[in-house]
Amino acid sequence: MTDGHRSTPPEDLERLRRYLEAVVADRACPVHSAVAFNAAYFGYELGGDGYGNGPFDLDSFPSLTLGDEGPALPVGALVRIETGSDPLFAEIVYKEGRHPGAEEGADVPAWVSGAPVGVWGPQEGPEPPRPVRRELLVPDLRAFGPALQLGEAKLRRFRARQKWLNKDGHVVVDARYDSVSQAGLDDSTAFLHHLLTHQREALLSPLVPVSVAHLAGGSDQERLEDALIGLLDTVTHALRTSDSLRTWGRYALTRTRIGAGLRHDGPLGGIDLRALAGSLERSAAPATRRRHGLSGSRTVYTAIGPWLRGVDGAEPLLTGVEYAVSVCRANLAVADFVRGDTDNGLRAEADVRITLDDDFESGGIWRSHHPGSEEADGSDPLRPAERGWHDTVQPPAPPRTVAAPLQSAPHEEDEEGRYTDAEPTDTPLEDGDRIGRPNYLRINDSEVCWQLPLRLAHLMEERLPLSRMVREGLTCLGVDRVPVRLEISHDGGEIDASEEVQEVLLDLTDESGMLRNVQWPIDFFPGLCLHIQWPRGGTVFRVHTVALEDPVEIDGQLVAHRYDPGVLTREGAPGCDRDGDSAAALDTRRLVLRAVRRFGRLTPDGHALLDRSALPRGVYHTTPAPHQVTALEQAMDELLVERHLFPATGSRGTDGEPHHPVRDGEPLIALIGYAPNPVVVPRPGSGSGAPSQDRGAEHFVHGFLRRLPPGSEPTGAQRAAYREHCRHVGKADGWELPPGYTFVTAHFRRR
Repeated sequence: MTDGHRSTPPEDLERLRRYLEAVVADRACPVHSAVAFNAAYFGYELGGDGYGNGPFDLDSFPSLTLGDEGPALPVGALVRIETGSDPLFAEIVYKEGRHPGAEEGADVPAWVSGAPVGVWGPQEGPEPPRPVRRELLVPDLRAFGPALQLGEAKLRRFRARQKWLNKDGHVVVDARYDSVSQAGLDDSTAFLHHLLTHQREALLSPLVPVSVAHLAGGSDQERLEDALIGLLDTVTHALRTSDSLRTWGRYALTRTRIGAGLRHDGPLGGIDLRALAGSLERSAAPATRRRHGLSGSRTVYTAIGPWLRGVDGAEPLLTGVEYAVSVCRANLAVADFVRGDTDNGLRAEADVRITLDDDFESGGIWRSHHPGSEEADGSDPLRPAERGWHDTVQPPAPPRTVAAPLQSAPHEEDEEGRYTDAEPTDTPLEDGDRIGRPNYLRINDSEVCWQLPLRLAHLMEERLPLSRMVREGLTCLGVDRVPVRLEISHDGGEIDASEEVQEVLLDLTDESGMLRNVQWPIDFFPGLCLHIQWPRGGTVFRVHTVALEDPVEIDGQLVAHRYDPGVLTREGAPGCDRDGDSAAALDTRRLVLRAVRRFGRLTPDGHALLDRSALPRGVYHTTPAPHQVTALEQAMDELLVERHLFPATGSRGTDGEPHHPVRDGEPLIALIGYAPNPVVVPRPGSGSGAPSQDRGAEHFVHGFLRRLPPGSEPTGAQRAAYREHCRHVGKADGWELPPGYTFVTAHFRRR
């Protein structure tokens, strides 16, 4: 399991899944993936004993005091809450932002949604060096068994006095972060940092069931980090693939508990949660029509926590860990409404688009906008966009970002086959380096259609991630794995007949579902835009590509179909191909290009910017020798002269983060950038003296590889033609034909 869920034998993964299902059913709170890790690693005992027999030094737990400022703590932290007498020992099972600007009601100011840490108003400048954010922490006071539990009467007194706990049994603190980048860490990475610092003694205790140091083969930092990343990935996967659990973000609840809550007709039951979904639509919809059409645009931001607190009789369901349960159930109810009753978030009847804007502040903030048809941009309505802050404040400060794990691989996959970029050698320069997101095109009663850029991992692992909507639509099959039909069409190109129609494996054990054993055509490349169709209720999937009107050449690579510039920059870098990802055979110039393209901060059009001082670490991952630094500088200067790279200027904040464009008052730093610069490739016969071609009758086909029948070999002329093709496009990973393939030269073909 230290290598992640893909390396875990199915029977072991199933044992872990059964145990975690029992833990979620046993605990009164939603179980975050960090809490699930604690349970599996430290030996959480069911039936009420909890961590009572765990290997903990209670005096070493970080302390919390209501209303005070202190170091930020992640979900999963084991803490002691200071009181006037004996401290309370607890596990933090849930946390959210509690911004002062969102305390007056469910409708919150737009700038609060997605506001960066340390910002207390819409007109403020850059964040302070040590930013502080107000956070609400929900402690589970029963986590350590009856010996350390607080009596119910004493707990009520504490809540009534609001000295050690607030009236709801929670702890509100001003969480202090060391830097903006630390505040931007996702839940898992923040928890890993906590394990390796505050909880290190317990982590390496010989009294745990199996020490991570034993599993990792040593206790040095890098081995522990890698092992913990794999373990947490396995735990998260086990939660997400359970048939008896549902997850909101990284929080898991049993389906039975969610269903029971929706069935009861009391406060926060099904009626109230349907009213919540309806209120999101009505809040932005115009009340009346004007003579010349609908009234103007309107945007409303609704915070889930304050909305729940406004429901009459809901107080008992908003105290202790029940608050976390109610927040997760409410968000799931809204998400189900968006998935089932809207077209990509758009409620056509009212022309209102509903999207999740902030998944951390005040239990989650949803954005309602009229007219929603003006925002039909294909973005996923359930991915927090943080538009409130961006649309209100100019220029925007960096929002919370999903940071890379401590020592992760270059790409980490999320629950729908999307990827976030790990950046081990530099820090963000600007917003939005999340590439390769699915782009939902059309969702109706007959089919689901969406776009997805092909990733290097998809090619190497012969798979295709699906939409969660598809997975939910296929649960009627009643099985986790079943053969299905995949049809691939490649406009303007030719693929082998065996690749056009394939029998592949539909795997529903992943969160969003996956097609496995896909034989991708040999000329499919990372970044190629795939258009995917699934007729509802069927077992056929159709994938097609769209040809560019004019092919382009990008750094020697000929691209004839629509592509995602960010993915192509990242995964089309030198040393990346479908047979692996290695820089071992690259010269210094291509190592420099590789580092800038893989670790530079991306823009939507595929540009990448890297802190020039971080380049040596990006190339060698360690401090290079002096002669290596000299060689890098020489190669970089040559690439700048030849305009394969370009220089830029940024600035560095007091927290050490580089920024671009330059921020006032910050010292300037040198940046180095990559621009894809696509060049249109003229088609053969398109010169001024060439005879005109009948575009409707004939089209140009680029050279491509074709699979040979078993036992056949390419001719010498075909081998030579392929070498010439590789030389022309600058192919850097070998000029010999792959075994079993021949090369078809460029030609015109009649339709």
